[in-house]
Amino acid sequence: MNPASAAMFQNALYGVMALLVVMAIYTLLSPFFEGDKLKKRMSSVADAREGMRKARMDSINKERGLRSDGKGFIKNAVDGLSLEKLLEASDLRDKLAQAGLRGQKPMYLFYFARLLMPVGLGLFTLIFILGLNIGDHTFEQRLAITIGSIAFGYYAPAIYLKNRAGKRLKSIMPVFPDALDLLLICVESGMSVELAFARVASEMADSSVELAEEFSLTTAELSYLPGRRQAYENFARRNKHPGIKSVSTALVQAERYGTPLGDTLRTLANENRAMRMMAAEKKAAALPAQLTVPMILFFLPVLFIVILTPAAMRIGSSF
Repeated sequence: MNPASAAMFQNALYGVMALLVVMAIYTLLSPFFEGDKLKKRMSSVADAREGMRKARMDSINKERGLRSDGKGFIKNAVDGLSLEKLLEASDLRDKLAQAGLRGQKPMYLFYFARLLMPVGLGLFTLIFILGLNIGDHTFEQRLAITIGSIAFGYYAPAIYLKNRAGKRLKSIMPVFPDALDLLLICVESGMSVELAFARVASEMADSSVELAEEFSLTTAELSYLPGRRQAYENFARRNKHPGIKSVSTALVQAERYGTPLGDTLRTLANENRAMRMMAAEKKAAALPAQLTVPMILFFLPVLFIVILTPAAMRIGSSF
């Protein structure tokens, strides 16, 4: 090997050695410059969780209007007249939640309607019955009609809430066993309770918007409430369905005592499926009695006409 080639080989060797030394120094010193990776990861996870919670609550507030501040004329009237104390209604928040109305605005509207409707109906009755002297009634009868209209106006908001809650419960009852089966599958597959509730909410949106809303709201409460037990109790309090109350109790017991949740949910799913079948059989058993009057009024006269008309025509032609 000539001297020039030996010098080039030596220089290349020195370069490789220098590169190896730099890489070794970088490997040794890089942990000191990167910081705590675990802390960064936990911080990023916390930020992502907070972002998901805010996004979920914003979507709920935007689409469903679960939180309304109720500001304006109605709020000022209710607060100024102290209608919450004057027209106090027991368990109003729970009744509004069972009807699908949440937040402050429905509460103010309820108290305002309870004040306005008796006054409006009373004035209407006074003008058209007492003032214009419409109808052949005595003074006592007209006074009784006026008092009855005022009482109806007072109880009308509560009747409306009850009917709305009943319709909402009827829409939830047929699909709840399917939601419970899906919740059981999610829990047994290894999902956490929050993820299971979120998945059930997304899957049941096409079958029942009300039930999907309840599961979605419970998922949000599980994320930001201090304890899961409060979220489960709120889930049962917003619905009068006995199956939902049983599921809430089972979730509370599993959270408190660590009992297996899969076996409990499987038992509850079988019970709710049997309850749905019993309700269907009850409707089917009541159907003949309900069809008796329509058959007497509509079917039997047509049957008699079809049977007796040819005979009447023959008798008439013979004479």
